[in-house]
Amino acid sequence: MIPEHIKNRKGARSLKDLNPEVIEYLNKGLIETRNLMEWLATDQLVLLKLVLKDLGKEKWYSDFEVAVNAQKKPTANSNTKVIGQTLGLLTSDKSIYDKLKSHTSDLVRCWSCWAESTHFDSINNLIHAMKPYAADSHFGVREVVIFASKERMIEDLDASIDILSKWTKNKDENIRRFAVESLRPIGVWTKKIPAFQEHPEKGLSLLEPLNSDASKYVRDSVGNWLNDASKSQPNWVKSICLKWENESPTKETAYIIKKGLRTINK
Repeated sequence: MIPEHIKNRKGARSLKDLNPEVIEYLNKGLIETRNLMEWLATDQLVLLKLVLKDLGKEKWYSDFEVAVNAQKKPTANSNTKVIGQTLGLLTSDKSIYDKLKSHTSDLVRCWSCWAESTHFDSINNLIHAMKPYAADSHFGVREVVIFASKERMIEDLDASIDILSKWTKNKDENIRRFAVESLRPIGVWTKKIPAFQEHPEKGLSLLEPLNSDASKYVRDSVGNWLNDASKSQPNWVKSICLKWENESPTKETAYIIKKGLRTINK
């Protein structure tokens, strides 16, 4: 049983404010991280040892340790990626991934995401394999799935747009948000998409179905997509916003337009 004060905690604002008891639970994979500070504080190799023991795969640990320590400038983010990609090299066993993707620890689910992303050649198979991670309840997993799939989607952009445009009708706001956020022209800490920077109209099938979405989480992504595009194609963004303003006079659309034009209107 997890104590109530641990379950109901607020994420610490700095590493020095972290409760050692919380770190212990994180390192054992018994709770999810609440924020970036907790994610940075988790010892991923300590957690990995326990996960591998649970899988009966302790002998794999040395491979992970070598891969993590071989990095020139290791970070929490790069450790997550390296552990995940190493796992992908070690196994394609579906039963292992089924277990990991439902693990309590969001970090373990991130590893599983990176690992599974290495096993698909076709963009269709990759995107559909990533769908459970895009729908994950934890914000961290929903960001990692973008890191794990965006570059591959850019390589086959038309097919990716075709698949994700259908996701804009999904009942799950996390899935709808992924359809837009994963293919932002610039994005955050991800590769830029020159095709969208030059021809943002290619992304309209992702944007228009969501131009008055009920979810703020989705609206933020649509607005940010337009703002990205405005940095290279401001006139196109202004024309789309004017069109939406006339066709959809809702407060939701107004919110998106304001967010999309924020760089232009500075």
